[in-house]
Amino acid sequence: MKVVTIGKRLVPVEQVAFVEPFDPSANPEFKPEKDFKARLVLLNRDVVLTEQTPQEFATEHELHLFAEDSVAVNREIVFRVETFEPTESFNPAKPYKTRLKWRDFGGGEQSKLLLTPPETVIAELLGAKEELAKTPKRPSRRAARGRSGSRRMEAFRS
Repeated sequence: MKVVTIGKRLVPVEQVAFVEPFDPSANPEFKPEKDFKARLVLLNRDVVLTEQTPQEFATEHELHLFAEDSVAVNREIVFRVETFEPTESFNPAKPYKTRLKWRDFGGGEQSKLLLTPPETVIAELLGAKEELAKTPKRPSRRAARGRSGSRRMEAFRS
């Protein structure tokens, strides 16, 4: 298990759902002491601020970055991808195209809207999963020599 230390908090990377840019002007009453550049959103929607950019965090911790959104997602999480259509009751200012969904620890459904088209999200997530599958976890073992043993033992038998 990989653990990230941010300030005094220890966060397992496996619990990070995504990382997005932090905009301090979005919450004017919050006066941060440090120059935070990104928000880590955990599986349960808890938020941890970091001084790294989403790109830096994604590179260091092997997350997949959607460049159009500057959002990095955890490759280990199973996401569902849906197209997003605004409604009368929910019409965001940005032209979101995709809803990324996952389940939190309690089984509840969580989501994140993206500007990246759903076809691109699927292609990139599948490509990232294939990339992970190709990397061997540990070096492969040599095939056993069978009942006769090693070559050294074969030399003694001759």
